[in-house]
Amino acid sequence: MSKITSIEASARARAGKGAARATRREGLVPAVVYGGNQEPTLIALDPRVVIKGLQTSGWRSRVYEITVDGKVERALIRDVQLHPVKDSPVHVDFLRLAAGSRVHVEVSVHFVGEEKSPGIKRGGMLNVVRHTVDVEVDADRIPEFFTVDLGALDINDNVRWEDVKGTEGATPVSHEPNFVIASIAAPNVDTTAAEGATA
Repeated sequence: MSKITSIEASARARAGKGAARATRREGLVPAVVYGGNQEPTLIALDPRVVIKGLQTSGWRSRVYEITVDGKVERALIRDVQLHPVKDSPVHVDFLRLAAGSRVHVEVSVHFVGEEKSPGIKRGGMLNVVRHTVDVEVDADRIPEFFTVDLGALDINDNVRWEDVKGTEGATPVSHEPNFVIASIAAPNVDTTAAEGATA
């Protein structure tokens, strides 16, 4: 399950560019929580909360519990608009998570066992094909991350979707069946050095 991050937000009364600019002048980031067959909720956030969230790995699948005027809503960050020069957040879109629904989410892949891999010990290189996987999952069972164990992999071995751990209930969006997540490539041989050694 994804970790749940609790954040406090203040309500915004009005939508529109003028209202959003006024929110930014107050030092806050305008945001909206939409979806779940409910009216959008207009909110304002402390920019430090947004920046901290974006700097943490796996933010696309992190569930946020947003408290506004005593009401708590669960949501995912769907989009963050950044200032073109300052690179600071200027608007955030949250997708409301409705119980019993399924959502499309990008989940990061964590790799373990690299130090045990026979292929890597023999000089092989880890070739990561997918750092994240787009999946559909139940809104109340979003995984924090998927895990790939490299411990048994030798040179030219690969890890496919069916080998990944923590995927219960997750359906890949990819149309490619049992796609490759990572492989162990043969070490590159410096042919120039090799030729010099045999000369």
